[in-house]
Amino acid sequence: MIKAVFFDIDGTLVSFHTHRIPDSAKQALCRMRERGVKVFIASGRPPVQMKFLKDLVDFEFDGYVVMNGQYCYDAQGVYHREHIPTDSLHMLLPYLEETGLSCSFVELDYVYINRITQPVVDLYEMLGGTARMEPTDDPARSLTHTTYQLSAFLPREQEAALLEHLPGCKAARWNPYFTDIIPADGGKPVGLQKTLERYGIRQEESMAFGDGGNDIDMLRYAGVGVAMGNATDDVKQVADYVTADVDADGVARALEHFGVI
Repeated sequence: MIKAVFFDIDGTLVSFHTHRIPDSAKQALCRMRERGVKVFIASGRPPVQMKFLKDLVDFEFDGYVVMNGQYCYDAQGVYHREHIPTDSLHMLLPYLEETGLSCSFVELDYVYINRITQPVVDLYEMLGGTARMEPTDDPARSLTHTTYQLSAFLPREQEAALLEHLPGCKAARWNPYFTDIIPADGGKPVGLQKTLERYGIRQEESMAFGDGGNDIDMLRYAGVGVAMGNATDDVKQVADYVTADVDADGVARALEHFGVI
């Protein structure tokens, strides 16, 4: 019996085409609540960007696994947090200056970027107003402020070179424009584990929905991993079930298939 369901946001709950949550998914959230199923967000976005969800759906999620599992909280407070090591950031900053790469620095309530490049512009056009362009700021700020996650704008083939300048970190890519960088021992599965422990729910009683590369480990960890029909092929390969696209009622269809609603 499924007692907890975790949802990625972009491309899973929220359509890249309409930038909305389908009505069928909204109804499914309410039906799960009526059945006593706990409903959580599991996203690469930071807490400061969770506010837009309230504009999209009148629903209070039971908790949030954000920044790819680096920060987890619910109405009672924060129950897990992990940040990028400062020593790693000391190594990164000269590399960013040398290469001219754009990189976002994600704090708890503030997200900034070192420089605006075309991939940054392309990303925000794709997100269609569900996130605002980050302000530019001095990346040296990261040496004195807690940074939970980075988002480096570079192609996949350049990830290895970047990580050589970020010891103790790993890449969690969900988008062709950029890759998220998190601590090597972090990730969405860690956030799921901490959440399930907090609520006394077993791993096999959990379900997770995702569509991007940073969802792969989460789908593997959950009792049932569901890939959206619009997911990338590598995500579909690890999923227990592949549902329809987000715009074709994929969330509701999968929940009905497994008898969750």
